[in-house]
Amino acid sequence: QVQLVESGGGLVQPGGSMRLSCAASGSIFSINGMGWYRQAPGKNRELVSTITSSGNTNYADSVKGRFTISRDNAKNTVYLQMNSLKPEDTGVYYCNAVLSVLSTPTTYKLYWGQGTQVTVSS
Repeated sequence: QVQLVESGGGLVQPGGSMRLSCAASGSIFSINGMGWYRQAPGKNRELVSTITSSGNTNYADSVKGRFTISRDNAKNTVYLQMNSLKPEDTGVYYCNAVLSVLSTPTTYKLYWGQGTQVTVSS
């Protein structure tokens, strides 16, 4: 019914840049917050960045000044621009969204994408 699909992952050298996208599709009525999380091998999933429907942003300390989150509400899409990448940024990046669907427009639920691998290595 609702899908979040990430794209843009891959292999990049330390110091490089990469842009992730996450498009939400389906019978969507409204989207509130959207965000990015990541999970490194053997570690718990952690917050990377979030953005509200009005554009307020939040970042993990480890990515402040290097990553930028943005969204296109007309396209139901959230982006993560990642610059000055480090090997410790390696992991599976997941997007999420708090949204409601047409059949229940006042009920908001959290949806997750399937994840995209980001590997920072020389």
